Amino acid sequence: MSDKHLPTARGAHKRVTLITILSAAGAALGGLLFGLDTAVISGATSALQERFALSDAHLGFTVASALIGTIVGALVAGSPSDRFGRKPVLLTVAIAYVVSSLGTALAETWPVFLAFRFLGGLAIGAASVIAPIYIAEVSPPHVRGRLVALNQLNIVFGILLAFISNYVVAGLVSPDMAWRWMFGIVTIPSALFLAVTLVLPESPRWLVSADRDAQALTVMDRLGFPDPAEDMRHMREATARDVAASHATGKLFTGAHSFPVACAIAIAMFNQLSGINALLYYAPHIFELSGAAADSAMLQSIAIGGTNLVFTIAAMFLIDRFGRRPLLFFGSIATAAALFLVAWQFESKTPNGTLVLVGLLGFIAAFAISQGAVIWVFISEIFPNTVRGKGQALGSTTHWIMAAAITWAFPVFATHVGGWVFAFFGAMMLLQFFWVWKVMPETNGISLEDMNLERVGR
Repeated sequence: MSDKHLPTARGAHKRVTLITILSAAGAALGGLLFGLDTAVISGATSALQERFALSDAHLGFTVASALIGTIVGALVAGSPSDRFGRKPVLLTVAIAYVVSSLGTALAETWPVFLAFRFLGGLAIGAASVIAPIYIAEVSPPHVRGRLVALNQLNIVFGILLAFISNYVVAGLVSPDMAWRWMFGIVTIPSALFLAVTLVLPESPRWLVSADRDAQALTVMDRLGFPDPAEDMRHMREATARDVAASHATGKLFTGAHSFPVACAIAIAMFNQLSGINALLYYAPHIFELSGAAADSAMLQSIAIGGTNLVFTIAAMFLIDRFGRRPLLFFGSIATAAALFLVAWQFESKTPNGTLVLVGLLGFIAAFAISQGAVIWVFISEIFPNTVRGKGQALGSTTHWIMAAAITWAFPVFATHVGGWVFAFFGAMMLLQFFWVWKVMPETNGISLEDMNLERVGR
């Protein structure tokens, strides 16, 4: 992309205000609940099976009920956010989190538990769409990557928090009540997210698209936009250009948007074809298969969560410095190598538990510093303003459909093909390397309005 399209050419100075950071951090609480609510059920499966007298098939459906909700939530969240604004949808998500956490903790029957768990899934799916969009739209280009990655950091922290919380609750509360506390604790951060969302400013880019210029100027001034009037003019030009290109306001599936649509689908599919959810949901079982005792497997699972958090933090400092593509180049090769190591060990006659742990920790570290950080940033950037909500919904829906498919299929494939399932995941990461090399554009440092003027340089 030529220099005239870079924000620095328009006189933007590289500063970020406290209100921008606080707005991004407030929206990213949705990511914390995303991770916490997704992983909390891992510590309650046995208790749920006993409490509601569930067969193995019914237990599987119970665990999957939230994943089904995430697919629906991701699918439907984009259009309301484009029509009514980002903040109203975030408020709805926050309320759903509160109701879901209380409902699952107090449920007395299995259908009631399923209904509230599904509601939590709706909130997770919607949060995966709206939070990255909101953060991207309130952030200046030079720090947009790390601020959107703050959402991924909170997702990872939420997963680790769920593992630790479950471990502590299981040691302090009787088994028949522990599962209720595991779900009930989620109410506390849910209520905090609701309180914070009430005071968040609306996205200035959405306000401009809704012809609410006075509010947009006020919000841009609060967020520290260097020249609100000029920025608003630029946003209006971009919106007019997007509408002209698509020939109809808000249509996502047009020739003009075919490239970002393809990119969003591809990166979301590769994210799950890495096998990340297989590791997160089945980590204790995987470690037990390599010879670890049950207690040791639980602690090693916490090590997985801790590694994920540490390298996600590292990614926040790298994503804007080096760009999106270099992180994926490194991550594709490193995750593939780690997965091939795990596959080799599981296919050997005497798996070495230490090498399995090294391989899985290496995989989670490489994933966190690359795909884990890049996916939500990239999808929130690649679409033009007029269809950003729908585009984010498409990417998130693709992600959750693949997550459900991989999570459900992993036990079956692991039983029938053993360690070769990890080799398959490694091969997918090598395929991702070639996709990044040949297709994926670099979006680092480019304003959202200029993103779709041309296929940004590779």
